[in-house]
Amino acid sequence: MEEQKTVGAIVAEDYRTAVVFKEYGIDFCCGGGRTLSDTCQAKGIPVDQLENALQAIQSDPGSSAPDYKNWSLHLLCTYIVEKHHLYVRKMLPQIREFAAKVARVHGERHPEVIEIFGLWETLSQELTTHMMKEENILFPYIREQSLSTESPIKAPFGSVRNPIHVMEIEHETAGGIMAQIRDLSQDYTAPADGCTTYNVLYALLKEFEENLHEHIHLENNILFPRSVEMEEVAK
Repeated sequence: MEEQKTVGAIVAEDYRTAVVFKEYGIDFCCGGGRTLSDTCQAKGIPVDQLENALQAIQSDPGSSAPDYKNWSLHLLCTYIVEKHHLYVRKMLPQIREFAAKVARVHGERHPEVIEIFGLWETLSQELTTHMMKEENILFPYIREQSLSTESPIKAPFGSVRNPIHVMEIEHETAGGIMAQIRDLSQDYTAPADGCTTYNVLYALLKEFEENLHEHIHLENNILFPRSVEMEEVAK
């Protein structure tokens, strides 16, 4: 039975299950530490119903997903930077431009878009600083330790648990901001009088949130736990 496993562990074992959790509105990244049973209880979803949906996709031989949990930590760090960090850096200014225009043109009739623009500004600052910390402090240590034949590598921050704890808190903050944007936008549904830019903005915000969920999942549920384990073994 899967019900005593955490949501994050289930997705870490088979990323295809993320699709199921997404359909049920279940957070598998920042909220990935809750068991399937507790999550179902909180959402009012029958456990067996969700388990059946998970088993169906896990047993489908026609679908596949990268086996992230067996990647080297060095490769995982590189993948996160080259796929997710580059995506974030590309999209932050693009979405800002659309959000600013929509707020300017539609803000009087739809004041929520002004709030969305402000939240996007905050998120942009948070993620930019966050990625710099990972790329300049945490990831270099993880890469060096993973390739070292000597043990352990002396870290400037004591245990790897320390920066990881900070990163996880910042993930919670970023995920919370995106949740606010999703609520304000009615699940990224533009109003009837929304222009093309309005619709494009909401489509991009939805795509960004989905990418962020995968990004945070790879770190919280795979990279970080394995990095802690690696450090413990190296001692």
